Amino acid sequence: MASKLTEISVKRPKSIIAIIIILTLFFLIQFPRIVTDTDPKNMLPASSPVRVYNDEMESLFALHKDVIVLGIVNNKGLFNPATLKRIAGFTEEITKIKGVVVADVMSLTTVDNVLSQDGQLIVRPVMDPVPQTQEEIETLQKEIYDNPILVGRLVSGDRTTTAIYIPLDEGGDAKRIADRIRTLVAKEKGEEEYYVAGDPVARDTFGHTMFIQMAIFSPMAGLIMVITLYLMFRNMTLVMAMMAVAFLSILWSMGLLIGMGFPVHIMSSMIPVFLMAIATDSVHIFNEFYFRLKETGDKKQAIIDTMTVVGPPVRYTALATAAGFGVLVLMHIIPVRVFGFFVAFGTIVIRLMSFSLIPAVMMLTSDKNLLAAAGRENEEAGKGSAWLRKLGEMGFHQYRIVVGAGMILLVVAIAGITQIRVNNNMVSWFKKDSDIRQADRVMNNKLAGTATAYIVAESNEPDAMKRYENLKDIEELQRKLEGLPVVGKTTSVADIVKRVNKVLHGNSTEYDALPISTEEIAQYLFLFGMSAKPGDLDNVVTADYDKANIFVQLKTWDAVAMRGVLKKIAEFKAAHPTSLLQFKPAGISYFNMVWNDEVLYDMIKGFMIALIVVFIILVFNFRSIKWGMVSYIPLLFTILLIYGFVGFIGKDFDMPISVLSALSLGMAVDFSIHFIRRFQQRYQVDGDIEQAILWTAARPGKGIIRNAFLFASAFSVMILAPLTPYITVGLFIAGMMMISAVLTILFLPAMIRLLGGWLL
Repeated sequence: MASKLTEISVKRPKSIIAIIIILTLFFLIQFPRIVTDTDPKNMLPASSPVRVYNDEMESLFALHKDVIVLGIVNNKGLFNPATLKRIAGFTEEITKIKGVVVADVMSLTTVDNVLSQDGQLIVRPVMDPVPQTQEEIETLQKEIYDNPILVGRLVSGDRTTTAIYIPLDEGGDAKRIADRIRTLVAKEKGEEEYYVAGDPVARDTFGHTMFIQMAIFSPMAGLIMVITLYLMFRNMTLVMAMMAVAFLSILWSMGLLIGMGFPVHIMSSMIPVFLMAIATDSVHIFNEFYFRLKETGDKKQAIIDTMTVVGPPVRYTALATAAGFGVLVLMHIIPVRVFGFFVAFGTIVIRLMSFSLIPAVMMLTSDKNLLAAAGRENEEAGKGSAWLRKLGEMGFHQYRIVVGAGMILLVVAIAGITQIRVNNNMVSWFKKDSDIRQADRVMNNKLAGTATAYIVAESNEPDAMKRYENLKDIEELQRKLEGLPVVGKTTSVADIVKRVNKVLHGNSTEYDALPISTEEIAQYLFLFGMSAKPGDLDNVVTADYDKANIFVQLKTWDAVAMRGVLKKIAEFKAAHPTSLLQFKPAGISYFNMVWNDEVLYDMIKGFMIALIVVFIILVFNFRSIKWGMVSYIPLLFTILLIYGFVGFIGKDFDMPISVLSALSLGMAVDFSIHFIRRFQQRYQVDGDIEQAILWTAARPGKGIIRNAFLFASAFSVMILAPLTPYITVGLFIAGMMMISAVLTILFLPAMIRLLGGWLL
């Protein structure tokens, strides 16, 4: 029998629709309260040790989490009066932008250089004033390139590039400030090229673009779904009913999310995409309804019969999908929990609509139009049914070949999975020709790198950073780190001491080294602290000299780059067991690596738990461990093939891929449940395995293929998006749906034939 909800919906369709509209209005009024959050810091709980330590170090060393880098490139040579004048002008204008920490902007006109005159230490801006004559320019170049602290960080070795480092206030909108900088430099008509780079630019630009893409591609995907559904069912009313199910689930889920006070994060922004994918399972209802309507000619009876046979698999696919996402609520990372809960909630909404809104709309749809459309369905020779029947025949009759080929594919897929690299890089979420990717590439090639990390050297002794052996350890670690291809430059208090030692001894290379005397080191630090800006020393050493900060500039935002740095630190510690210092990582690159790992491994852990939960649901659904195992096979094959492909093409296992893992589980198991449930129903009627298999492949199989094709065609449009996560989602959903559908119709008949005696 059909569910009680369906019976009520058939008897009182207008009342059901009115109730749904009222509930939808409640969720809609929550949307004006929407808040977005793209700050990776908030991916971890406020109590996270990594987050707490990172905040402490930034406060202790007066550091800024968010820094924009403006690269200025003149391939004919940086050192000419016109270019240098523009650099000075840009620096002045940038300090007027709201949200910029004016005191800490770093450029040729604000960064101090350590020099000496008549045996006295002088600390003054690198360029003050702007040189006008060739002699002044040559003097400036000599002063800059004589100081290794400046080369690579502030100016390039080939003398074509400089950078202005622009720290932002806490909560500053990096995209707005970056756009203001681009507008500023666009007014200049000189020979220079300008590049705006940095993690906050990528992060905030992605957050801004993310919502634009959702506003563009969701309607586009919806339009393609409408067209595809109409071509399938030739009735616009039913088409709009299915689309209403998808959009109502999105409105209810996002409305509840916003109403409960959660911000829309990078992960939660993907909820509408996932719910549209899950909503396509309603195709099975329409598919069976058309066959039933053609057979009975009675619309009401066709609805009841349809929900009687399709209702159980629809309920259990909903339960399996909701459980697959729901287990994410048990994870550690808050955005992962939010993502899992609201996709699970949306899945339940979809199923409620499937048993209420869809039957109600069916009852209000013209009988004449429905009968005309249903007349085209033919499970023996109709479009689609014939070749699906042949596919089922192939699986059934060539079962040994099909199973053997599957085992070979399984081995190949596992080999691919072993090559997967877990990594994340938000800059790579933009296309290669985007301004952000180009800026990052140029600045990493020309200078030491736009990604930053800190290595904090700690000691329990006061004044520890005035001792030669400790500074020597810091310097040696710096050289080890600079040996890594991903590290462009390191800077520390040891570099300052060496620089002061050298300039106070007439720039003699003999003195380009750390003094052995603790008193001499203390004197140099005192002299530098008296002459320089407070931040120059505060950024690299604490007031009581028990901690020192090593700036590490990386040439990539890849999480694996920071893992390489940590490995090198561990090797250094192992080689220096008597060192009195402890080295602890901090900074945005390290933080990005941590939240990347925690999010991804949370998703993997949740995925593994979900696999177990779904298997239990399958066993409960079929009341059989045997059938639960067989229905599990297409799911595992789909997952292994998809991720084996990821490994072979060299695509990183990043956040977009990780969230797709949950969807792949939910969608792949749906097809198995529908196929086996309907096979069992048919087998109970005629008792012939082959005929039941072929009927299932041709009739319910058509719903499976329609479901897969519908969503694959709709979301393949996302390959046109400028953000690579959307391209990834579009391609992988399309591939996953089609592979899972074909595997279900081909492989399940082979498995049932192979294991028929055991199963039946």
